[in-house]
Amino acid sequence: MARINLAVELLAERQPIYYTGPGERGYDGGVRAAQTWADFINYDVEHHPFDMGELRAFMAGLIAGGPTKSGHRTPAVIVTLPIDGTSEAAVRANSWVIKQVLACGVHGLLLCHAETPGAVKAFVECARYPFNTLGVGHGLDDGRRGSGGQEHAAEIWGVSMREYLDLADPWPLNPRGELLLGLKIENKRALSNVEVTLRVPGLAFAEWGPGDMAMSFGFADNHDEPFPPVMEAARARILAACKDNGLAFLNTVYERDVIARLAEGVMIGAGREGERASAIGRQHTGRTMPW
Repeated sequence: MARINLAVELLAERQPIYYTGPGERGYDGGVRAAQTWADFINYDVEHHPFDMGELRAFMAGLIAGGPTKSGHRTPAVIVTLPIDGTSEAAVRANSWVIKQVLACGVHGLLLCHAETPGAVKAFVECARYPFNTLGVGHGLDDGRRGSGGQEHAAEIWGVSMREYLDLADPWPLNPRGELLLGLKIENKRALSNVEVTLRVPGLAFAEWGPGDMAMSFGFADNHDEPFPPVMEAARARILAACKDNGLAFLNTVYERDVIARLAEGVMIGAGREGERASAIGRQHTGRTMPW
């Protein structure tokens, strides 16, 4: 184990990563999820209740059920936020959500409907402490995360508060950072700005959210393939923007297509066949870290 965040460690080695949902929540759910096959757990509070007590209990359960087979204290946990990146003002007004989630000791955040560069800039700044200054003056202003939540988060990570304050910064902007910040480019408005949005420093990954993207284009239920041409074009545009900005692209993978998806540049795999597809992908890329 070289890092706290297993997902960061693998991405830094150019190894694709694979995720799953939490299954059950709360302490017992965390205990059961601690030995997951996945490299990170996507913990959704976009469409689930915003219950920070339950999330804290889940994180404690991960510790009780750990360490992981790779030797990490817990699997990485990335939380899908219940706020939308519609504007800079909207994100700043809801910055309390970001503070509350990070204080639970999670390892990353995913912002939905990331429509404007200003919203994404605010998202990154709200997740950072003001004394971590990489990127400030080069697309970012000072961080806005304040003191108060670091003690519990440090306990979850198994480090001192001083270490946590240094490490709780976005990777790869900060090479020592242990936080992964990602975006969902999942509607027409977000798509229209994607090339500029993904230039904001501090991001690690993005996805295209086919379910919401489909609705944005007028398709009520087109979450899964085959996609109409307008959606295929949207996906290709977002993938290209990720490549241009050095970000990992997240996409569903299946047993039948995981190798092809990896070849086109997918670095984060998801889907109902996640465990089986990940086994194929890991073998294909010569993964040696246990899972």
